[in-house]
Amino acid sequence: MDRQNFLFKTLTSLLALAGLVPFSVHAEHGALQLENVKVTADAVAPGNIGIETDKQEIRQTPGGVSIIDMDQLTEGQVDNLQDAFRFVPGVWAVSPTGSDSIFLSSRGSNLDATDYDTNGVKLLQDGLSVSGADGNNHNRFIDPLSAKYAVFARGANAMKYGASTLGGAVNFISQTAYDVSPLTLSFSGGSHGERLTRMTAAQVFNDTADALVTIENTESDGFRDHSRHTRTGLYANGGLRLSDDVSTRFYFTKLDSDEELAGGLTRAQVHEDRFQAGSSNRRDVGHFQLDVDTWRIANKTIWEIDNNRSLEFGVSYEEQELRHPIVVFGPPSLGNGLLINNRQRNLSTMMRYHHKVGNHDWLAGVNYGVTWVDGGNYNHLSGSKRDKWQTNDNDANTLELVLLDRWNFAQDWTLVAGAQTVRASREVRSTTLASSAVRQVEDDYHHINPRVGLIYQLNQEISLYTNLSSLYEPPTTYQLDDGTSTDALKAMQGEVFEVGSRGHQPLTEKSEWGWDVSAYYAQLDNEILSVEDPSQPGQFFTSNADKTIHAGIEALLSADIALTDDRHHRLTPLVSMTWNHFRFDDDDALGDNTLPAAPKFAMHGEMLYRHKNGFYFGPTMDYVGERYADFANTYKIDSYTLFGLKSGWSNEKFKVFAEVRNLFERDYIASHSVRAVASESDAILNPGAPLSAYAGIEYRY
Repeated sequence: MDRQNFLFKTLTSLLALAGLVPFSVHAEHGALQLENVKVTADAVAPGNIGIETDKQEIRQTPGGVSIIDMDQLTEGQVDNLQDAFRFVPGVWAVSPTGSDSIFLSSRGSNLDATDYDTNGVKLLQDGLSVSGADGNNHNRFIDPLSAKYAVFARGANAMKYGASTLGGAVNFISQTAYDVSPLTLSFSGGSHGERLTRMTAAQVFNDTADALVTIENTESDGFRDHSRHTRTGLYANGGLRLSDDVSTRFYFTKLDSDEELAGGLTRAQVHEDRFQAGSSNRRDVGHFQLDVDTWRIANKTIWEIDNNRSLEFGVSYEEQELRHPIVVFGPPSLGNGLLINNRQRNLSTMMRYHHKVGNHDWLAGVNYGVTWVDGGNYNHLSGSKRDKWQTNDNDANTLELVLLDRWNFAQDWTLVAGAQTVRASREVRSTTLASSAVRQVEDDYHHINPRVGLIYQLNQEISLYTNLSSLYEPPTTYQLDDGTSTDALKAMQGEVFEVGSRGHQPLTEKSEWGWDVSAYYAQLDNEILSVEDPSQPGQFFTSNADKTIHAGIEALLSADIALTDDRHHRLTPLVSMTWNHFRFDDDDALGDNTLPAAPKFAMHGEMLYRHKNGFYFGPTMDYVGERYADFANTYKIDSYTLFGLKSGWSNEKFKVFAEVRNLFERDYIASHSVRAVASESDAILNPGAPLSAYAGIEYRY
């Protein structure tokens, strides 16, 4: 299919969806909301901009952006970001074994060596970057339960955050003492030895200061052999109102995560015993693990200069200690392999200046980040570190400048225009100790990304939008280190066109319906793609593709349907659907082959009955379509459909839930590695979880 025909069909499908689908996104029922997100506090905590500001920024964004309400997510089990992103259209997030480690892709980012550096989406906490300065999320994800809500801006719509990534950015807003009770205790657990305990203590002091501390512990035996996971965490923040106009907030995080890696299986091994560990991963062989100790300190200050001007600025510093045995070379008894032991330090700063002048709403922003990685590669015997055979020293820095204007040039019309400047530096250096051979790759990257968009407010509840934007993402240091030569990789870049609509309307006097639908078409040059070395799993080859296409349709559909006039009984359906079209564009070797890893179609939904007393009950459904595991498109992963049940009840003091997943015990492949040409003998498959049941309780004092 040529580009024009695909774009025409995409736009036609968008219009059909917007005109025919009677659903809504509403505060009282959905896990993911756009217009009316329920929050606990009326006041804005010191050092926060408030959710109303984020909602207004979404209304002024001519593209796909979603708000995730964590309070709604905890109506069921939340293990990791796979659960948090379940209803974000356009996003493909899956955990191989149910632990914190996930494969994350947004609008086709990171469609190569899955479970690797997980680049392509910038992770932020309270506006400050958690991702490395080079864009990697290799060692660290954010615990969604520590957030009040999150904003996921997909693709080029993350320009307000300055994100130079293909998939966009997600900003997690931390809970403060303004959002929770003075004391909150919660416990959840269930199948596969899973148990999560959290305690939060919080206090507001005369509206001038507040403090919150959360202690949590997570343990899971895993549904596969050698997939045990433990994590302990401390999350703390405190705010000060320095004056009527100036407030500041300090943040501290300490995490200790130890995870066993079950590894991939061949098709034959899946049929034999889908819960076994990979042959090299087992404790008696390689004992592959991912152990990370992290601490982070940050500060953000807000100055409300006057009614039309405000300034935000902040800084964060994080250290990660990684111990990561992942490869065995030859017989394990020889103790030869790859154990990565390094320290990553991230320093990040940000500034945002907002200024309203007449019909113009200006935003000027600066991000600057520096990442240092030092350490080495060791041999190991069943996961125990032995002699060092290589030293590593990687540096990266990225400067992102953004200037954006939202101009309400006529009634109901807003023109959004701006540009982003990216300047980045990457350097990787490794020394083989036996030969003193040095491999060094370095390069500088710079680009200007323009953006223009248009929003038409059809009425108070419905808006139409479109944008044309530039995309740009430099390589990570991990990708440079895996390059097939000493020549540095090029940055990927391209253009994306997007159209869409969001809104809600009354269905009846007591019911509401609405939609959030967008379609996009992107042409990319030099997309950075990695494949795993079949002879040495855990080792990768990375190079630039020539031209690729990323296109798709994203739809979030929901409703709040009153079954009685007093609204004591309601139905609240929620559906997220994603159509993907990711492929090479007349590649010399691969032609128009489909890019691997992401499904062509995915749908996640639930239909909950709700009673006024806080009780809810209903079925859930997940459908994931076919996808390829290789660039040659010779190895296909089958589609699957999972059903579940969810129920719970809450009042001012208690919240309880119960959830059953994979109700009919469906066998399926949750995630997989990627090869250039995959074969049946390749151990690349990660089976999904079987029938599982969970329950939890939360008490608020």
